[in-house]
Amino acid sequence: MDDILEDTFNRETIVLGGGCFWCTEAVFKMLKGIISVEPGYAGGSAENPVYEEVCAGKTGHAEVVKIEFDPRIISFKNILTVFFAVHDPATINRQENDVGEQYRSIILYTTEAQKKTSKKFIEKLNKSSRIGKPIVTEVRSLDVFYPAETSHKNYYKNRPNEAYCQVVINPKLSAVQEKFAKLLKNI
Repeated sequence: MDDILEDTFNRETIVLGGGCFWCTEAVFKMLKGIISVEPGYAGGSAENPVYEEVCAGKTGHAEVVKIEFDPRIISFKNILTVFFAVHDPATINRQENDVGEQYRSIILYTTEAQKKTSKKFIEKLNKSSRIGKPIVTEVRSLDVFYPAETSHKNYYKNRPNEAYCQVVINPKLSAVQEKFAKLLKNI
């Protein structure tokens, strides 16, 4: 029983949207300290959205991933570092060929500390020359997270040979492996 209680106290949840949730899920599943990554929808107004509605821009929701992590193993700042490295946070409602508000850059925090850290992180990025354009990532409190349909869970793992996975996801995973080797799980 004590192990269960201890495990619960060493978890945080953050919801991130940085384009297609298939890519974001695959990236974060590679990192040490990540307990779970679940694709879904958040940040809009429609209740119980489904993929087709979100993709059609009818819900206001973004494709996101809900990440549970152990802050003793991976810091929230490291999560943000990877998040900002694997998508374009300076383009409104677009990630590569994916266009629409459902692909916007968004951080949906679950604690005030996450809010504060996210805003400071963005401020620091905006002052650096790394990005070159102002960050447009929304930072707001998580209201409701709606899990995606089962067919979207573990998308990359279940379909690594599909064209989208080969052309879009593989290069992101390679970049993460190269830039963030110290953060990767030993697989």
